[in-house]
Amino acid sequence: MNIVNTPVTRADSARSRSAERAAGLGPLARRRRRRVLGLVALAAAVLLATLVSIAFGDRAIPLPAIWHAIFTPSDTESDIIIGALRMPRTLLGLGVGVALGVAGALLQGHTRNPLADPGLLGVTQGAAFAVVLSITVFGVSYVSGHVAFAFAGALIASAIVFALGSIGSGGATPVTLALAGATISWLLLGLTSAMVLLDQRGMEVYRFWRIGSLARDEYFSAATVLPFLIIGLLLALANTPGLNTLALGEDVAKGLGQRVRLTRFAGVGAVALLTGSAVAVCGPIAFIGLVVPHIARAITGADYRWLVPYAGLLGAVLLLVADVLGRVISADTFEVGIMLTVLGAPVFIYLVRSTRLVRL
Repeated sequence: MNIVNTPVTRADSARSRSAERAAGLGPLARRRRRRVLGLVALAAAVLLATLVSIAFGDRAIPLPAIWHAIFTPSDTESDIIIGALRMPRTLLGLGVGVALGVAGALLQGHTRNPLADPGLLGVTQGAAFAVVLSITVFGVSYVSGHVAFAFAGALIASAIVFALGSIGSGGATPVTLALAGATISWLLLGLTSAMVLLDQRGMEVYRFWRIGSLARDEYFSAATVLPFLIIGLLLALANTPGLNTLALGEDVAKGLGQRVRLTRFAGVGAVALLTGSAVAVCGPIAFIGLVVPHIARAITGADYRWLVPYAGLLGAVLLLVADVLGRVISADTFEVGIMLTVLGAPVFIYLVRSTRLVRL
């Protein structure tokens, strides 16, 4: 007997489809709840890392003294240490960690290169060249001048890389951007090395800047680049939906109505602003932009609307923890750039060997 089209069978089929749809919504809701709870947990971790960064160093400061220094400062030794040294350093670490984490996530998404870091677009070498140029040619000797030159050099180098990578009918693609970035980076590295060899003072400043450090005893360094950092973060968040579409392939993205060139331009602009701000005040800090996006991707998946905020918060936590470890071990030797290299190398090796994490 044929019962396929009976009313009872059709009703059962409809109820079954409704149950399947309801079951399908469950995992999505649970995933979203886990992502939200993860962001809350990361925000708490950032707050804890901030307190640890203020409290610990070559001298530990108790929590009541920290509270007093922040809300009712005076001329005590603890208040001076916190207000003049550790607070600027911690705030700078927060901003730089967020900037490099977000920039790394964007750059790996746009280039489809799991080993890409924010320096790929020539940002680092552009800033280094400008710092050495300011010393050897213009005689700039103050830190704020170095920051201004470094930021300008980073942005100019990024603009040149994007312009070279956009030549041709295909416009800017992951391959052309990577090749243009490598070419400009090596060119600027050669020019920087030549200037450093000809000027002893430039060599000394460049050597310290090249290590990567949060040792800035003034708020001006952070305030100088703060507006560009905020613009870069807003541009990065606005770029995430388009980046999700580009992950399907450029042809599919164009078929869905995505303006690929505009999305690429916005993404590269955000990377340049964020990395340029970080490199200008702290020098080239490695591994944050390389490692953090992979960790965030393992937690959130490939949705850049969640991956980018996760990468920013993880970058801030990792940078502050590395800076505290360096200060506790030896404030004169282990700058944050050195500590991140020591901590990041094992993670980098694991990423190379782990096909699940590095696949984009």
